[in-house]
Amino acid sequence: MRWAALVMIAATATAAAEGTLTRDNGAPVGDNQNSQTAGPNGPTLLQDVQLIQKLQRFDRERIPERVVHARGTGAHGEFVATADISALTRAKVFVNGTTTPVFVRFSTVIHGQHSPETLRDPHGFATKFYTSEGNWDLVGNNLPVFFIRDAIKFPDMVHSLKPSPATNIQDPRRVFDFFSHVPESTHMLTRVYTDFGTPVGYRFMDGSSVHAYKFVNAAGDYRYVKFRWASRQGVKTLDAKGVADVQSRDFNHLTRDLVDAIARKEYPQWDLYIQVLKPDELAAFDYDPLDATKIWTGVPETKIGTLTLNRNPSNVFQETEQSAFAPANLVPGIEPSEDRLLQGRIFSYADTQLYRVGTNGLQLPINRPRAAVLNGNQDGAANVGTTVTDVNYQPSRRVPMTEQAGAKYSALPLSGTTQQTRVHRTLNFRQAGEFYRTLDATAKKHLIANLAGDLGQVDDAATKLAMLSHFYKADADYGTRLTQAVKGDLAAVRRASDALTE
Repeated sequence: MRWAALVMIAATATAAAEGTLTRDNGAPVGDNQNSQTAGPNGPTLLQDVQLIQKLQRFDRERIPERVVHARGTGAHGEFVATADISALTRAKVFVNGTTTPVFVRFSTVIHGQHSPETLRDPHGFATKFYTSEGNWDLVGNNLPVFFIRDAIKFPDMVHSLKPSPATNIQDPRRVFDFFSHVPESTHMLTRVYTDFGTPVGYRFMDGSSVHAYKFVNAAGDYRYVKFRWASRQGVKTLDAKGVADVQSRDFNHLTRDLVDAIARKEYPQWDLYIQVLKPDELAAFDYDPLDATKIWTGVPETKIGTLTLNRNPSNVFQETEQSAFAPANLVPGIEPSEDRLLQGRIFSYADTQLYRVGTNGLQLPINRPRAAVLNGNQDGAANVGTTVTDVNYQPSRRVPMTEQAGAKYSALPLSGTTQQTRVHRTLNFRQAGEFYRTLDATAKKHLIANLAGDLGQVDDAATKLAMLSHFYKADADYGTRLTQAVKGDLAAVRRASDALTE
């Protein structure tokens, strides 16, 4: 069946491409089978522009791979707002009944572009909303928390998770050497080492903004908000045996499942939920609610819309790979919170896309806003914009470009001095323990086995002891079972755990 499908796709592509073969400048090609040479036995001529262009273009077929989220799958669809939340935000995408086109890119995080999709990983869930006010990118993961709380540690974290620069092998000794110094990672590690780290398919996982954002209403009042995508297909995962079975047959299972489902017109859907906090409610928690390693326990959710994916890309490179997501792409009524990790991502993601797809990457069709763009930005590689006047500055009386007062950022009250210190309410371990205790017996068994498989490879005694003490601090049963699984010293783990503070 797959072979027949491939034949059909190839036939369709051939039919679509029928006509005269040309070079990139549109000129017809006279011979695409033989290079020009100096006589029958002489060297190839530099003047053979068809040969040169083919080799030049072939050499440049790849753009730089994403540093993270390299392996991805995309789909088009629409988001329909289903609730009146105008009291919370003036963002037009959430006006009740509004339908907004979207492009969603799912991904694995750490591994390379052609890595098996069965590998344990967080999974990206990035949504580009083509709103009437400009593009809004909601860039998150399938898990609701992250490993670190401060963006200054992001390069170090990624370096530790990536293959060793010396051996090109991913090494648990490097991973846990880093995380043994990062106790706030306990919550995320616990989640990613459950079977949630190996989903059955992208259709069968939830999504999360991870970070808190701000909703700002027409009066300029703001609330803190977290987003969650709830899969209408349900959440389904693979255990270790299932991973081995799937990988032996298909290392593209996540992509194949999504592409095939949409092709069958079994359009996957997710409901979008929000949690909302008033600014004065942040202080009531015994942890920092803007810490990306925390979930908002006890805060109710409200459904505000539904996402439907209903069209596969026609060209994976042009759409999925050239798509550029960044938390910096915001619209009036949605602002970043003071989350330290988010603050760094606002810069880093937009900057890496400038490097990856170029200065004018937002002019590419997949990234181009449906709203009109008017500013003084100009030139740079691959600029296809049109300058209609000689005014590329603002303000100007000749060609006024007005500012919209309602689009100003909200006002954040500030006090104190600049500082470089960790957040005051860390609570590094408690939520990891609370999550562990929600798992059933089978899920706990799988978590211990999955985690022990990697932690057991750590040969540095201090690193192993530190990691075990973190998990023991989260939950004594959790730490005890894991210590036994890796043949650790339980008494030493207890002592080390007692010395830890939340």
